[in-house]
Amino acid sequence: MNEWLPILVTIMGAATPLIFAGLGELVAEKAGVLNLGLEGMMLIGAVTAFAVSSDSGSLVAGTAAGALAGVAAAALFGVLTLHCLANPMATGLALALFGVGLSAFVGRDYVSRVLEGVKPVELLPGLPPMDLFILGSLLLFGAVHGFLYHTRAGLVLRAVGESPTTAHALGYPVRLIRWGAILFGGAGAGLAGAFLAVDYTPMWVEGLTAGRGWIALALVVFATWKPWRVLAGAYLFGGVTILQFHGQALGLAIPPQFMGMLPYLATIIVLAVMSRRSLAIRANAPASLGQVWHPVF
Repeated sequence: MNEWLPILVTIMGAATPLIFAGLGELVAEKAGVLNLGLEGMMLIGAVTAFAVSSDSGSLVAGTAAGALAGVAAAALFGVLTLHCLANPMATGLALALFGVGLSAFVGRDYVSRVLEGVKPVELLPGLPPMDLFILGSLLLFGAVHGFLYHTRAGLVLRAVGESPTTAHALGYPVRLIRWGAILFGGAGAGLAGAFLAVDYTPMWVEGLTAGRGWIALALVVFATWKPWRVLAGAYLFGGVTILQFHGQALGLAIPPQFMGMLPYLATIIVLAVMSRRSLAIRANAPASLGQVWHPVF
């Protein structure tokens, strides 16, 4: 058991950014908002968290700044889609590309710097020290699941995702609810980027997220919009990510380039399998997902 615990903790670390970003996107999509800019928001959050942590010497300040940067990027998406009525898919893709370019530009002066990283804390005797980000991702899962399925506010948010016109007719502030969901998704993406920059790596390189934002988007579909499946799927992808390192350590005669593409290959396979379950996707996907909506009265 002692031999497997470090591997389990490593898998949990690899899954943590997917959990943060995936749960944030899940809440946004439950409200009917499809934001394809997850990768860009994660990169903006990552470079902001690293820059603030490096200049201030405070990882807490850096993490908070990374989350706020994700919120700011999500706010830009919200203005364009909720008020300017821009196409959400095109806007999300533009945000992803914007985040890639902006993070590369801002991070030029931080490439050679390295942070100490977050020190794990011992929660229970006999268990290995736990990373605070990993613990936070588990708490976030519990909070999101409880909010969506055990609170009236969560029920209203899901109703907005199913039929915003009906919810608006009943007097619910649809646009305000979607604003909250979008900003929450941005905070989740920013935290995911901050974790990668100040804890998991902890250093800055261009393209630090390495496509994890796109994997998180696929994860929400894989989970059929259920929080517990997002958690399970994140650990599945995290295990595939760690597999490449263990394969190299065992001396397997497999090219490292092939091992490095395993997480993305798994993403393609999962999406291909899920596409055959069209009934399950249609039954669980919010009915208004990705649709432009504005009040008509």
